[in-house]
Amino acid sequence: MSRRALVTGGSGGIGAAICRRLAADGLEVTVHANRHPERAEALAEAIRSAGGQASAIAFDLADADACTAAIEQLLASGPIQVLVNNAGLHDDAVFPGMSASQWDRVVDINLNGFYRVTQPLLLPMIRTRWGRIVSITSVAAVMGNRGQVNYAAAKGALHAATRALSLEVAARGITVNAVAPGIIETAMSEGQFDPQAIAQMVPMKRSGRPEEVADLVGFLASEQAAYISGQVISINGGMA
Repeated sequence: MSRRALVTGGSGGIGAAICRRLAADGLEVTVHANRHPERAEALAEAIRSAGGQASAIAFDLADADACTAAIEQLLASGPIQVLVNNAGLHDDAVFPGMSASQWDRVVDINLNGFYRVTQPLLLPMIRTRWGRIVSITSVAAVMGNRGQVNYAAAKGALHAATRALSLEVAARGITVNAVAPGIIETAMSEGQFDPQAIAQMVPMKRSGRPEEVADLVGFLASEQAAYISGQVISINGGMA
């Protein structure tokens, strides 16, 4: 029987690549979306057409009741043993001009969303004595970034949560890690950086590809990564 995986924000650029990689590795993947459930359905169909196992689910990470109902629906079919917390958003502004709503929404989706999904999945995962939790964060949480105090704060908190949670479940066969991408070619990052800016910021002189992030996540979700936990792994082309 295949292990089951949930990828939040699975219909986006990085999320879709992760879903495809996990499905190729033999996992039964649930693709999560919120605003664009049709994209999650299309991706799940594409994975099935390629011979993999996939389904789609839609709920809002900002809605605690919706999260609870969705997780209960998923757990009715058995435990989720691989969780990729990939959903997130940014709403940038320099801090003196940042509104309370900008702060609250970014922290709510990126940090509270982690709690709303991870916490109810954990006990069923512990009972299987095998699990992989990977949270996708950001280079902004490692290095900081102007105009992203809210985003950096939320993603940085995920780094701390990753280290603390890894200690709680280490003896249960569950690893907990974070992956911090740099500049990756996705619709979310399109237009933010021109090639000259990328060449100045990134020693490798290029953006990363979603598939490169997915390959790292796939490894962390595998048997081979059983002794790696509590780590924040940067994937950013050599940015310090």
